[in-house]
Amino acid sequence: MTSNIAKTAKDRATTAGKPLPQNVDETLALLKSGDYVADRSLATALFLALKLGRPLFLEGEAGVGKTEIAKVLSNTLGRRLLRLQCYEGLDIASAAYEWNYSRQMIEIRLAEAAGAANRDALASDIYAERFLIKRPLLQALEEQAGGAPVLLIDELDRTDEPFEAYLLEILADYQITIPELGTIKSAVPPIVVVTSNRTREIHDALKRRCFYYWVDYPSAERELEILKVKAPEVGPALAREVVAFVQRLRQQDLFKLPGVAETIDWAEALIQLDKVALDPQGIDDTLGVLLKYQDDIAKIKGSEAAHLLQQVKAELAAAPR
Repeated sequence: MTSNIAKTAKDRATTAGKPLPQNVDETLALLKSGDYVADRSLATALFLALKLGRPLFLEGEAGVGKTEIAKVLSNTLGRRLLRLQCYEGLDIASAAYEWNYSRQMIEIRLAEAAGAANRDALASDIYAERFLIKRPLLQALEEQAGGAPVLLIDELDRTDEPFEAYLLEILADYQITIPELGTIKSAVPPIVVVTSNRTREIHDALKRRCFYYWVDYPSAERELEILKVKAPEVGPALAREVVAFVQRLRQQDLFKLPGVAETIDWAEALIQLDKVALDPQGIDDTLGVLLKYQDDIAKIKGSEAAHLLQQVKAELAAAPR
């Protein structure tokens, strides 16, 4: 038994809601309208995933903007965002569906009190769809006002391999098979974004069902542009110093390199401290905003931070205006 009829990727692009971008340039413009600064290769991968109706698998270090892409798509396209935050031990009941056992028991008691004798009919009735509690994966297969929803499967690497295997049917055919009910298939496939911080390798079977893109740390030029968009209150001189310092930090042997999110947080923190330029004391006082491990902070704080800042100042002084 299958509910609903699958549509093609072409049908999906013409469903209700804001239209999907029709080329790479429109995809870049769409991201920019959501204050997301992307390079052309990322926009190309996203455009193809949208156009061909395939999930987009984004892999990269934490804080480089993978999750933000799904949020921007939801906001700019006017689609509902369904977020499945992954964690160790995540199961089907939390991710896809579970039966409402308390309601089922009440139904059975009421049927017994009414003298119902047909056990087969009762067993069939208590596994009707009205007793189903729908979680994000199953909700994503339902028709939504405004068009197909955006399904974000965030930090998939935190789950285990059996859960990965369960996702294969969803990512390949946009359907979920429920043993007691049948197969529920999406009439209009959702826009699926899967992210991973690569704390472990994701199986090839899952990657084959997706378009893959590695989201790297941005270049200094693009990170400066991101900072201008996300933290416009930061002055241009301080913004250049912040970006140059973070870029040099990423060349150090640290346990966790700072991502773009940390760059933005650090710049905003410096503004709250009325900083107009970087200085050694200000860096030491705010390293906890930028670095998230004490060993990393201890390694950079003090003379190393002062040395990096000296290099940054010299680099910016020599750069053409």
